[in-house]
Amino acid sequence: MSARELPERFNMAWYFLDRNVEEGRGDKRCLYWRDQAFTYREVQAAASRLGNALRALGIGTEDRVLIVLSDRPEFAFAWFGAAKIGAVIAMVSPLLPAEEYLHYFEYTRAKVAIVESAALERLDPLRERFTHLRHLLVVGEPGPHLSFDEACARASDRLTNADTHRDDPAIWLFTSGSTGKPKAAVHLQQDLPWNTERYAMQVMGIREDDLTVSVPKLFFGYATGTNLLFPFAVGAATALFSERSEAATLFDVIERYRPTILTSVPTMIGAMLNDPGGPDRDLSSLRLVLSAGEALPPELYRRWKETFGVEILDGIGSAEMFHIYISNYAGDVVPGSLGRLVPGYEARVVGPDGQDVPPGEAGTLWVKGESAAILYWQAHEKSKETLRGDWVVTGDHVRRDERGYFWYEGRTDDMLKVGGIFVSPYEVENCLLQHPVVAECAVIGYKDPDGLIKPKAYVVPRDRLGDDALARELQEFVKTRLAPFKYPRVVEFTLSLPKNDRGKIDRRRLAAS
Repeated sequence: MSARELPERFNMAWYFLDRNVEEGRGDKRCLYWRDQAFTYREVQAAASRLGNALRALGIGTEDRVLIVLSDRPEFAFAWFGAAKIGAVIAMVSPLLPAEEYLHYFEYTRAKVAIVESAALERLDPLRERFTHLRHLLVVGEPGPHLSFDEACARASDRLTNADTHRDDPAIWLFTSGSTGKPKAAVHLQQDLPWNTERYAMQVMGIREDDLTVSVPKLFFGYATGTNLLFPFAVGAATALFSERSEAATLFDVIERYRPTILTSVPTMIGAMLNDPGGPDRDLSSLRLVLSAGEALPPELYRRWKETFGVEILDGIGSAEMFHIYISNYAGDVVPGSLGRLVPGYEARVVGPDGQDVPPGEAGTLWVKGESAAILYWQAHEKSKETLRGDWVVTGDHVRRDERGYFWYEGRTDDMLKVGGIFVSPYEVENCLLQHPVVAECAVIGYKDPDGLIKPKAYVVPRDRLGDDALARELQEFVKTRLAPFKYPRVVEFTLSLPKNDRGKIDRRRLAAS
């Protein structure tokens, strides 16, 4: 299926959800959460109710709807309900600090946000600073806001999908830039199905009898695909859990739901291997594990395969391309590599002179495919820099060997990828500099004992010596002001920072020290 083979009038909610009911799978259970199970017909009805509730609030085609939910059934209802009315979906974590929400609410200009009651204590103090928001639709106790359940209960479970075009904007996926402010890669109705037909069906080999579980949460495009859209595209099922993704929790979830496909990241693969009881847990239901977000060290792959006996398909994707475009294949895994191109995608490895480099040499990865975003919202210069005709300049430094396997070398800029999510060192530095003891600082990445990248801060203290107590204080300082995963795992104190001839901090020298 090419993008042009989709009908011109196309709504992705039909492709991922409604088609299951039309094709006779309406009574099949497709979504599990705690003690609840939902059929495709029930998910369709709930999504239609939510879509009608949004329309009653004045939300229509191309209006942004911001989803701020944990992994629970209402996330799926909200996602498909917004898609049905042709709204543009944006998703963010429900665990962010208040100030980060201010950016997302203002940047998206969302008229409505669907949130959990637990987030209200962070959102309500910002209410007067939201200039575009009209309604908070709350899952749980709504306080003075609108109740998600009540709004849906008043709405009809019948809804005709918006008559959208395959080239209409459909969803924003957030990616960070060197300024630290997340940018939205704008995707069309056709983009997500296009990747699904290639990665999910031809590489994952997802099928109707599969059940998926994911370590990353649904707000992250990686999991939106593998743990919601991909299983729904083939009439399979997914199991959600709202709890924090920790090794012990994940073992329990796998033993309870017996999934066949696990979506993971190297950090969790390492955590599961390091769990004292891990080798005794039952993972026999799994036929496949997916890994992305950061490069999977070959030693982790070896230990996993020896311990649990299940192949891991490591790959690389991006918000700009929606999902994975280079991956290992079942039965053809080369540990330490990113794998080969997903069918339908093309790639170049480009040197500093703009020319393709020979096999074996490293360069910047350029990728081409019909799932590419059309632009970054409110970032014209960045759009021109990254989206060059049919090609997307990824910012990843790779090499391609003679057999067509890609090997990750790092980021071409200073961005760090921590647990699969980009972290801007500048954002962490700016936070640290707000502490009265910090005179100067720099944040770079370092490899932890499992070979995974984590943030490390070099700090020049003001008027005192650094010690372990101050290091812990600075870590907590960052944790309370930024998303918790951004805090520096190591704080090293120094008398000065290396500078280049332009007076800028020389990160390469720091990394080499």
